Amino acid sequence: MPNIVLFSGSSHQDLSQKVADRLGLELGKVVTRKFSNQETSVEIGESVRGEDVYIIQSGCGEINDSLMELLIMINACKIASSSRVTAVIPYKSRAPISAKLVANMLSVAGAVITIVLHASQIQEFFDIPVDNLYAEPAVLQWIRENSAEWRNCIIVSPDAGGAKRVTSIRRKYWFFCFLWVCLD
Repeated sequence: MPNIVLFSGSSHQDLSQKVADRLGLELGKVVTRKFSNQETSVEIGESVRGEDVYIIQSGCGEINDSLMELLIMINACKIASSSRVTAVIPYKSRAPISAKLVANMLSVAGAVITIVLHASQIQEFFDIPVDNLYAEPAVLQWIRENSAEWRNCIIVSPDAGGAKRVTSIRRKYWFFCFLWVCLD
């Protein structure tokens, strides 16, 4: 059975390190840099031959750069004969125009995709299996463990789609939470 190799993209290295710590793994060696013309360069610093590779790359920050870096990392692992590459994307913009294109690019690059989708219907844009992860239980546990006043929390949503998830949290759990939606 292949071993798991966990890599972090540059978009959210703190998150990747926390996942690695939680799993008792070390992050794989990867060097990402930009050439003088701003082209992204990625070097995988260890053998992934026959390994199950997981790449954590959030959609935070410079989304276009993050996406290109992820695609290059997937390709580097595939051509280095990894057994399987799984892209773990904790946040992906819900932009409907580009969602199908991004789904196609990730599929063609050769990744199994695991995402906390903004909207569940985005899963239909993929022509390969997609695991839609739900972060709600882990987030609620973190709130309870790290906030003495968790029963009086305020949960902020960036948009109406997130407001549905916050409403679901409020209905499922007996603590009262305020909902604040930031609409563009």
